[in-house]
Amino acid sequence: MDEERTAGRGVGGIGRAPWGPWGWWAGERDTGGGLPWRSTLVIAVLVMAGTGFAARNQPDRETLDALGRALLLLGAAALVLRHRWPVPVVFGVAAVTLAYLAAGYPYGPVFVLIAVACFAAVVQGHRIAAGCALGLLWAGHLLLSHWLYRWLPPAGDGPAPWGQELPAGAFAVAVLAASELVRVRREQWAQQRAERAAAERRRADEERLRIARELHDVLAHSISVINVQAGVGLALLDADPEQARTALTTIKAASKEALGEVRQVLDTLRTPGDAPRAPAPGLARLPELVEQAAAAGLTVTVTTSGPPVAAGKAGKAATGKAAALPPGADLAAFRIVQEALTNVVRHSGSRTARVEIAHGPARLDLRVDDDGPATGTEAGGSGNGLAGMRERAAALGGTIDAGVRPDGGFRVHAVLPLRPEETP
Repeated sequence: MDEERTAGRGVGGIGRAPWGPWGWWAGERDTGGGLPWRSTLVIAVLVMAGTGFAARNQPDRETLDALGRALLLLGAAALVLRHRWPVPVVFGVAAVTLAYLAAGYPYGPVFVLIAVACFAAVVQGHRIAAGCALGLLWAGHLLLSHWLYRWLPPAGDGPAPWGQELPAGAFAVAVLAASELVRVRREQWAQQRAERAAAERRRADEERLRIARELHDVLAHSISVINVQAGVGLALLDADPEQARTALTTIKAASKEALGEVRQVLDTLRTPGDAPRAPAPGLARLPELVEQAAAAGLTVTVTTSGPPVAAGKAGKAATGKAAALPPGADLAAFRIVQEALTNVVRHSGSRTARVEIAHGPARLDLRVDDDGPATGTEAGGSGNGLAGMRERAAALGGTIDAGVRPDGGFRVHAVLPLRPEETP
């Protein structure tokens, strides 16, 4: 409901007319229940004043008296409702215009009324009604000008030349064509606004997902280490105070690291568009993960094969190394290994894990194995770890396979394509 109420609004929530630059003229910015009273008042003043000037140059027509002015005001007043009931309004204005002409009053701005009514009808999709109203008005004018003039004012009037019907027909076609052009542009603007809004929503959703995934990976690993060490500290507080002190030291280091990474993620929210103050983590920080896992009682063996793939000349210049992984793949690889080790700490009875990293010419293979078995206990996780790993891999066009090994352990196998032009 809120989206429907705000659809079509401009900057700052100011209502924008559905046909763009003609919004003020169409009265969409006017108050008063949505009725275009302001633009209608302007039209009425222009028609009344313009008809007065036109009457001075048409002495052969009837003098613009109170009845003529009343007909002009009636046609203008009907335009107030042109957005709510465009079809009745366009036929009503056509009828009033025909009555005005039948009374013998001067030609001139009276045709502005039918033009505005047709415009409002066409831009709201009632093209047939607008065409029929214009056709009936033209047909009625033909009858008045060529057959019924004998019985209508002004007295002594003769038939109108047939040559004037060509400009009248051209006027009708021009009104319909201009209205149709505005209608098409209105639909294009509405579609563009909808596409921009959808793109902004997609970007916002992707950014929320990225931040949620980053925070989950940061907090899940650190809090798992803290949870294990807190249990060790409580168990050994009386029996082995020195070991309990070591556990508390590990908790302090893990919490400090988690706070630093969370602060880095939040800094990117506070200063959008700025470069992050600290480099994104990558496989170069793998020894830190091994130390944290060791503090949690997990022995991790890391095996690396193949040279890392260069991230391009810019990457070499920035890092000062001979070769480095593309930043996006480097971050994803680090987070996948981090989450896999976190799951071993949480859910596996094994106290050993093996990390194998294989660098290929166009891909990076990661494999994290433990010997199990699963503990079957809930360690406070959200269940989003594997989903987060799959999302990270899928964002790079890679894959994740995770499942129980035939010998009872658990394996996480990730394949990440490497593209030198990739950005984080």
